[in-house]
Amino acid sequence: MPQDSSQDGSRAPHRVVVVVDENSNPFELGCATEVFGLHRPEIGRDLYDFRLCSPEPLTRMRDGFFALTGVAGLEAADTAETLIVPNRPDTEVPRRPAVLDAVRRAHERGARLVGFCSGAFTLAEAGVLDGRRATAHWQWAGDFRDRFPSVRLEEDVLFVDDGDILTAAGSAAALDLGLHIVRRDHGAEIANSVSRRLVFAAHRDGGQRQFIERPVPDLPDESLAPVLAWAQERLDAPLTVSDLAARAAVSPATLHRRFRAQVGTTPLAWLTGERLALACRLIERGEARFEVVARRSGLGTAANLRALMRRETGLAPSVYRQRFGPVAGWGRRVPRAGARPSPSA
Repeated sequence: MPQDSSQDGSRAPHRVVVVVDENSNPFELGCATEVFGLHRPEIGRDLYDFRLCSPEPLTRMRDGFFALTGVAGLEAADTAETLIVPNRPDTEVPRRPAVLDAVRRAHERGARLVGFCSGAFTLAEAGVLDGRRATAHWQWAGDFRDRFPSVRLEEDVLFVDDGDILTAAGSAAALDLGLHIVRRDHGAEIANSVSRRLVFAAHRDGGQRQFIERPVPDLPDESLAPVLAWAQERLDAPLTVSDLAARAAVSPATLHRRFRAQVGTTPLAWLTGERLALACRLIERGEARFEVVARRSGLGTAANLRALMRRETGLAPSVYRQRFGPVAGWGRRVPRAGARPSPSA
């Protein structure tokens, strides 16, 4: 892979290639462009080398609303370290053999594969999802299971990270998965910077539901926003679900129902996720004493910190520090595309 021209000789940015095919959805293409394709002056370097490619010189996007021209040919897919496969609403129409072949070649050489929304159908048609975990938009879950019974479909989640193959449920979940990939490649601090530029939630766990029962509360005083903000300022305190319920002036059962309706997860899962995100930021900012990280993030003990970080990031705290801590600096090494992070340390 070519090296970049920086004086410290660090690697060139990780190459992300998006395949666009006939009737592709422009929204998910826009999500990929926003997350992986924009220059990042606020960070001081480009995180990715981003390219679009298509099997045809002119590609009509969904419903023929506009046409895409001037992008690379399909051969660009063979240079990808991360390949984002095409998605489109007509899931019953087979993908082009040339596109499926490109997906198979990428998988065989160890590239990371990403499917947004109905992109899971492309991955399944290529045969790379057999025996693997994946998700797809709830609207097509039944059809997907009938057509690809060997795929371990996980319904009603935002996204699934199965190591070298990642799938998102669709629409806004493409942003969730994109930010998850940035976090996995570059750490929580940089992922937060990207999310701020997007004006989007920095972290929604992949296991959250695809849709919530009541996106806008019927009554303004039922909003959880004040309680969430209050808790985020006190993550180092021994907060419990009962504490959150008391702050909201409701019973724990009512709080649980409101979390499910407004946040899409449970109060305990949200609180643990917020604490783990804070722990990652503390490590990235240079705190080397893991017992201090655990205490300041509300995770209690270094043992609990290690267990949660291994479960959620695939990395022990010491490996996370080596990869994303301040010592890594400009020339930090991005893990090989498709490689599941080693949990050892």
